[in-house]
Amino acid sequence: MTDLSADKLPAGPAIKGKLSRDDIIMRLGMVVIALYLIATLVFPLWAMLSKSFSTFQFDLGAYELQISDEQGKYSGNIVTPAQLNAELLVLGEADLIAGSDSRMGLTQFFPDFSFRSPVMYQIRNTTETGRFLVGSELKTGTDWLELDSNTFRRVQMRPVKATGLGNFVSYFSTPALFNSIKNSLLIAVISTVVTVTLAFWFAYALNRSCMRFKGFFRLVAMAPILVPSLLPGIALVYLFGNQGMIKELLFGASIYGPIGIVIGSVFFTFPHAFIIISTALAISDARLYEAAASLRSTPWRTFWTVTIPGARYGLISATFVVFNLVITDFGLPKVIGGQFNVLAVDIYKQVIGQQNFEMGAVVSVVLVIPAIFAFAIDRLVQSKQVALLSARSVPYQPKPHRSADRFFLVYCLLVALFIVGTLGICQFAALIKFWPYDLSFSLTNYDFDRMDGGGWGSYYNSIKLGLFTAVAGTCVVFFGAYLVEKSNGFKTGRALFQMFAMLPMAIPGMVLGLAYIFFFNNPANPLNFIYGTMAILVICTVTHFYTVSHLTAVTALKQMDREFESVSSSLKQPTLKLFRRVTVPVCLPAILDISIYLFVNAMTTVSAVVFLYSPKTSLASIAVLNMDDAGDIAPAAAMGMMIFYTNAAARIIHLLVSRGVLQRTQAWRAR
Repeated sequence: MTDLSADKLPAGPAIKGKLSRDDIIMRLGMVVIALYLIATLVFPLWAMLSKSFSTFQFDLGAYELQISDEQGKYSGNIVTPAQLNAELLVLGEADLIAGSDSRMGLTQFFPDFSFRSPVMYQIRNTTETGRFLVGSELKTGTDWLELDSNTFRRVQMRPVKATGLGNFVSYFSTPALFNSIKNSLLIAVISTVVTVTLAFWFAYALNRSCMRFKGFFRLVAMAPILVPSLLPGIALVYLFGNQGMIKELLFGASIYGPIGIVIGSVFFTFPHAFIIISTALAISDARLYEAAASLRSTPWRTFWTVTIPGARYGLISATFVVFNLVITDFGLPKVIGGQFNVLAVDIYKQVIGQQNFEMGAVVSVVLVIPAIFAFAIDRLVQSKQVALLSARSVPYQPKPHRSADRFFLVYCLLVALFIVGTLGICQFAALIKFWPYDLSFSLTNYDFDRMDGGGWGSYYNSIKLGLFTAVAGTCVVFFGAYLVEKSNGFKTGRALFQMFAMLPMAIPGMVLGLAYIFFFNNPANPLNFIYGTMAILVICTVTHFYTVSHLTAVTALKQMDREFESVSSSLKQPTLKLFRRVTVPVCLPAILDISIYLFVNAMTTVSAVVFLYSPKTSLASIAVLNMDDAGDIAPAAAMGMMIFYTNAAARIIHLLVSRGVLQRTQAWRAR
């Protein structure tokens, strides 16, 4: 008799459940937001990469010339500019490399040329696709064109486009440009070591000691996030510049260069390292320390065998975050870098200074490589992180130790003095009439409308940008995170969405801004109409800071059990209704955190928008840069402090609103 028991039955084909209306809506929503990321991130980066491989070079053999005698008769002798150049040695190979909009006149190949000469010239292209300019008129075809001397001087050659590695060869063969790689890596490594060291002991003092005023020190440590990275550079100029207050402390060294960049980088990256390391140190198991004490381990040995291994993932993550921030920063090196070139400033010089967009794209590609490398290692390390706390863990509680607590208090005071002092110097400079000759107080520096490079309109534009970014960005980011976290099935689509969501963190702001020029400033692009408007600034800012916001939303959503969706489905309630009435109220703390994060970064960002603003959409952070360039350093400090006070006020409003809203929507947490 045949055995038909359940464990012997042959496996049948897998049966796929029918997609519900909610599943279709969620997948369509995910596709829409993924298309947004593709259009605002992938396509611009591809356009930039393509631009870096686009080479333009003058082809001196693409034209033929005949020159008459003074009676206007031609000898029939046809020459090319290449032959004339070989005889006269006017131009070398490097001189033939050009930008896409470059022009080259032909008169330089005729040493005796005079526009009053009766000599006539004939010129034509050697191919049907050739072209040259006579004034502003484009000439094509292979027919001879006769010109008098006065008209011939207006003839200009156009460069020929090709695809290859010519731009990269040119970049790496130029010592001044190639040195920027070494300079950027050197500055990033030194700044990272100093910042992570200072931030570790600061976080250790706040988490592993019983020192006083911990709340004050935490507040001070977060202050640099509220200002653009240019501001510490301005403060250092007033302290250690040519007319600085305490320039003697540098013993003759110049603050304009690597010293200033490192000090300023430590200032603006300190809170980022502190947050990560403090989080790592806050999670510890007291049983490990009790075991070390029972084995009579010295405090120093316990530190190296228990504390450091427990915080290693936080230290590694902080290291790569700081490295990424420093190597991609533009504002600080621009203000105080002097002649010490770094990659981010090179991009600015190539695009704004020389209008060489192809070389700017090359430098951008070079800058992306270390940024992506650091990001990839950080992701790899975090994927190997294991839980340090279990259900049996005992939270670590530091014990009072008078000498250690005093030492850490003094240390934290010194770090706080560095942070508060930097901000204080900027505020002092903003209130002085004319440093260092007239030290009386005045509000003249706040009359931004009279300054070159910025006005009160820039400040109001920044507030608009911050509000638009906070509202639109929070909606897009949180809804996208909800779709990818709570959708059923569709693993491939969700994995691709996660990849697109993580990509912005690895792309420097300068690179993203330049990519937007290549993509959105193309007349063939149907989205070209947003170029030069506030909309493109909002889109660029949301995209630039998308990853951190996405991770915040995903972390909050992971805390909600999928049983909510199951119960909603069993009650035949639409998913969007569950999203509106349950998910959003439960995740409201994270939503508010995302909104304030986007607002603050929109107020302080420089690199991501420095290529995209127009006269009508100039921003406060850009005004700081422009006023500093124009020599109005005190007004630049004043505008920087206005950004700081605005962000501080936004933080306070965020705190007050959070308390009021959370008391009504999060009452269940206190039960």
